[in-house]
Amino acid sequence: MSDDSHEHQSFETRAIHAGNTADPLTGAVVPPIYQVSTYKQDGVGGLRGGYEYSRSANPTRTALEENLAALEGGTRGLAFASGLAAEDCLLRTLLAPGDHVVIPNDAYGGTFRLFAKVVSRWGVEWSVADTSDPESVRAALTPKTKAIWVETPSNPLLGITDIAVVAEIARSAGAKLVVDNTFASPYLQQPLALGADVVVHSLTKYMGGHSDVVGGALVTADAALGEELAYHQNAMGAVAGPFDSWIVLRGIKTLAVRMDRHAENASKVAEMLTRHPKVHKVLYPGLAEHPGHEIAAKQMRNFGGMISFQVDGGEEEAVEVCNRAKLFTLGESLGGVESLIEHPGRMTHASVAGSALEVPGDLVRLSVGIENVDDLIADLTQALG
Repeated sequence: MSDDSHEHQSFETRAIHAGNTADPLTGAVVPPIYQVSTYKQDGVGGLRGGYEYSRSANPTRTALEENLAALEGGTRGLAFASGLAAEDCLLRTLLAPGDHVVIPNDAYGGTFRLFAKVVSRWGVEWSVADTSDPESVRAALTPKTKAIWVETPSNPLLGITDIAVVAEIARSAGAKLVVDNTFASPYLQQPLALGADVVVHSLTKYMGGHSDVVGGALVTADAALGEELAYHQNAMGAVAGPFDSWIVLRGIKTLAVRMDRHAENASKVAEMLTRHPKVHKVLYPGLAEHPGHEIAAKQMRNFGGMISFQVDGGEEEAVEVCNRAKLFTLGESLGGVESLIEHPGRMTHASVAGSALEVPGDLVRLSVGIENVDDLIADLTQALG
């Protein structure tokens, strides 16, 4: 549950203090890692603090879940073993065989795989829409639509969806709006305040921030939905472990200052890429020419640390740019303090090949870290040749 005592504090203060109460036994200012599976009961059913078994609840995970709810402005936060575990729990909570979901035409490959190869096998239908176009979303609706899924900024094409507008479309259709807020983080964007029903995170990315933990989260504003999600979380069991919860909590404390540097560096890298003769398109919502720039400026605090760009020379040249980079580490994932480079078509989005979500072969994706930006620009310049 969200801690009301932090409701009126600034984001930076909540990131450090929400859920992070001093240990009552020792006064430790950091919540301990409760590396424990079960808890002594004071007589049958006499639970201390409601803890009986760590799949159901663990004090370290509780601290993280309270922090997540406070940061997203929700009533309930839930932490999972991975982002996809969180998505799976959400889908099996919201949907039944015969239901329909609208998914974006630009989404994380693992999310598409979950819909196309797993959820569809038990009778859930889905269709694709350009969620940056409200009319495309409306056209994709059916009488059986129970959820609209949005990523903004999207992965990997950095598309921007007007959350408030799509939230109204969802409400009119009797559907839930789910927003994957991984690229923005709650520091840059607050989907629940804009009308979303559920926020999804891969905690692996900016929330953890150091490429050393895998985790996922759901946050909702509706208490009843939160209880239903918590029931399924316990029944299905893909929960975040105590050590992983502790690592994410530690990362969140510096989220605001990290995101400021990520966005500052990305803005400068994007400007450089727009001037490079071997780059014919730069996808970054902070650029005035980006089609979603005005909406992003309206609903985000800043434009984030993710950039994609398309190179002359096609797919083979895009792969070689990735291979020639030195300071930018060639690897999947994103959101760590170190800069990463990848080829989505062959790496993170290989699962969407041949589908409506297939990404251009000449596309390169950057997760711009918090290193010195001049060093990052020098590395990209040599990689581009």
